[in-house]
Amino acid sequence: MSLNVSALADFNNETAGQVIPKIVYTGNTAEYTSVKEGIKYLEPLNLFEVDLYIQDGYGCSTSTSGSAVFSQRNLQVCQRTSFDGLCLRDMDTKYLGITQLDRGSYNETFKLASTYTELITNQMRKANDSFIWQAVSGSSDACASGLLTIISGSTSGVVEVASTPLTASTALTQLDTLIDAIPTDVADRDDLTMFMSVSNFRKFVAGVRQANSYYFNPDSISNRGGILDMVYPYQNIRVVGTAGLGSSNRIVVGPAKQIVVGTDSVSDVDNFQLWYSLDDDKLYHRLVMKLGVQVAYPEFWVSNDLA
Repeated sequence: MSLNVSALADFNNETAGQVIPKIVYTGNTAEYTSVKEGIKYLEPLNLFEVDLYIQDGYGCSTSTSGSAVFSQRNLQVCQRTSFDGLCLRDMDTKYLGITQLDRGSYNETFKLASTYTELITNQMRKANDSFIWQAVSGSSDACASGLLTIISGSTSGVVEVASTPLTASTALTQLDTLIDAIPTDVADRDDLTMFMSVSNFRKFVAGVRQANSYYFNPDSISNRGGILDMVYPYQNIRVVGTAGLGSSNRIVVGPAKQIVVGTDSVSDVDNFQLWYSLDDDKLYHRLVMKLGVQVAYPEFWVSNDLA
């Protein structure tokens, strides 16, 4: 006798299936910069510069020389909002509903709530890092521009260095050229940082390896969720590959602490609202924050000005 099972669906062991959240590189360029909290919309960076004039000290000097100059660069923050609602009843017809929802027709408890919260925070941090670099004033999601615009030839004072897209074989030569162009006034600072994409960072590491550099230690590379960094060989410069630059070939170098990231509160990304509404049986989240960036002294920055 033959066994007829054509009326049955193929077996799928859903009870054994693990829910795997899609965690992406978050990035955190702000780790290397200065952060200013409490900005609601627009605040100036008050800059103070002294031009000291040294003259011959013999005799009685009666003439004054030199200058002290105050100036400002505005730091504007843009409000960034994520608002969404999940109809948990959509899971009732799936086995996932049995495993992730409590018994009863009032779906007020979602067992994946902590994972959902983690994903929201993760995605917002990644989006914020991209915003810090790639924001374009006047676009649909930005009221002010990011670092790709600020540290470029469009900003007075930024030093431009001609370049081509990085390759492993040209990486060290090209980066050395950028380093050589750093203004002497800041050449000895301990916060000199070279920012590039994660892809170009890997080309840089490959270039160091190809150069057969005996001093290169792979353990010197730090990986902190979308940020890769290591100290440039024999230099007081930290090389940082950030997910915020995406696929851009832009490479910039300068004093990282002179980048100021503005926000209303650094905790806004984590302390967002998650609630269940009886009005429409949905699980809602609302994340509202403010973010902007400015460079105090663009004349101390070098850029290859590539897109």
